[in-house]
Amino acid sequence: MSNLTVSRHFVQAALGGAERLGVDTRPLLLEAGISPDLLRIEMARVSSDQFSHLLQLLWHRLDDEFMGFGPRRARSGTFATMCALAIDCPTLEAVYKQAFQFSRLFEPMVTMELETRGPKPQLVTRIEGEIDDPDYFLRESMLVIWHRLGSWLIGQPVELDKAEFDYPRPAHADEYRHIFHCALAFDSDRTALTFDRRFLSAPVIRDRSEMKQFLKTSPADLLSRPDESNTFTGKIRALIGRDFSKPLPDFEWIAAELHTSPQTLRRRLKQENTSFQEIKDLLRRDMAIYYLGRPELPINDIASKVGFTEPSTFHRAFKKWTGVTPGAYREGERGTLAN
Repeated sequence: MSNLTVSRHFVQAALGGAERLGVDTRPLLLEAGISPDLLRIEMARVSSDQFSHLLQLLWHRLDDEFMGFGPRRARSGTFATMCALAIDCPTLEAVYKQAFQFSRLFEPMVTMELETRGPKPQLVTRIEGEIDDPDYFLRESMLVIWHRLGSWLIGQPVELDKAEFDYPRPAHADEYRHIFHCALAFDSDRTALTFDRRFLSAPVIRDRSEMKQFLKTSPADLLSRPDESNTFTGKIRALIGRDFSKPLPDFEWIAAELHTSPQTLRRRLKQENTSFQEIKDLLRRDMAIYYLGRPELPINDIASKVGFTEPSTFHRAFKKWTGVTPGAYREGERGTLAN
């Protein structure tokens, strides 16, 4: 099971294009295993598996990989065709140039362009024509997909220095910290990702058989399940594990396991826009949400499983994370939330 969750905001934002086209999205939610009742809880979250499934259903139902947000439709298979061209590229720089050349064949153009003129390379959003993207979902998705596709092709995360957006800071901007793991800037003159030049020469290490497997669930998985294995956040999550019933390792032990000093690790986590305490809290939150989806588990047992000796302390923490009690959250997941 995946121990990552996705904010309710992104679920509702993803449905926006289909709803404007008159599609009844309730059956899509149910097929993805998401209770529409759950979305009435403002701070609710769904599993990355559920979100990935929902995106695949949306693409299939609309036959549009822009999900109704773009200036035109991107028929199913567009992303796969771009990937089929990218897999033969020797380096990441060649990948981004090839992907841009492919995307500009379609008019109006909706793509990312690699700019290498400045001190550091940037992937810059290029969108022609009018888009209907009030929640910024299309623009966020483009940044995430191009960044994570490149990282997957070279077998290492392209560490970002900065993510900037040509729109005001949205209400859900706090989620960006855990998506981009870098400095964020809003109200910029462009929407772009900045990274170190050394990544451009990184070789493509994937082959066609790996790409075939990858495309069974992508780009949905790229949006819902980041590969954090080489970030310090991801490494710490892996070291902590999922068993919160025993004492968690302390920060000094974690630093030693990662062959770094506590001071350096604190600095690197700050660069990734997080902290050791936040990583622990979010892991507990995501595990609690996972266990609440298993109706056979009493809530007091869940409290113990996620490391709380007192159920009352767990209730307070969970309400801080989601805005509701564990019992109300479970009712939302079951579709039995009272009006």
